[in-house]
Amino acid sequence: MIYSGQGFSLRGEKGRFVLPPAFRKSVAESSDGKILCLAKHERWNCLTGFGLSRRAELDAQIDRDEERALRLGRDFDPDLRRMQLFGFIEIPFDASGRFVMPEHLAGLGCLEQGVFFHGAGSFFTLWNPEELYRMGEGLEGAQAACRALEAESSAKGKKG
Repeated sequence: MIYSGQGFSLRGEKGRFVLPPAFRKSVAESSDGKILCLAKHERWNCLTGFGLSRRAELDAQIDRDEERALRLGRDFDPDLRRMQLFGFIEIPFDASGRFVMPEHLAGLGCLEQGVFFHGAGSFFTLWNPEELYRMGEGLEGAQAACRALEAESSAKGKKG
């Protein structure tokens, strides 16, 4: 499953966010149902999201990570890596994409009122806009998309 594109969701009533349509169909197909997997990104102050089918790829990713570390002469802890990759939480979402973000995940991802979703291939990231704006060089495209979608969401929220 490949995740591409962007989306934005403001925290709604009952503390729910909405999985954008660009990701909703792919996650549902990947999970053989409406299950969103969320985990803390290993390096950035954001979360990663994906469907259940990604589980099958995670052991192969660990093997690649270990081979790369050996090739570069770096230490590698396979148990830590397994905990990072398999520590995701499965969250149901409804037909409209609404889901409740567990508070501990929201805290880990620094997610408060708005979430920017950005495709990253086999997963997508969920960002607090302010955390994304603080990131350095290389994420200018994501930052520009986030600013535009955040402004659009805020404008819609003021009208409704």
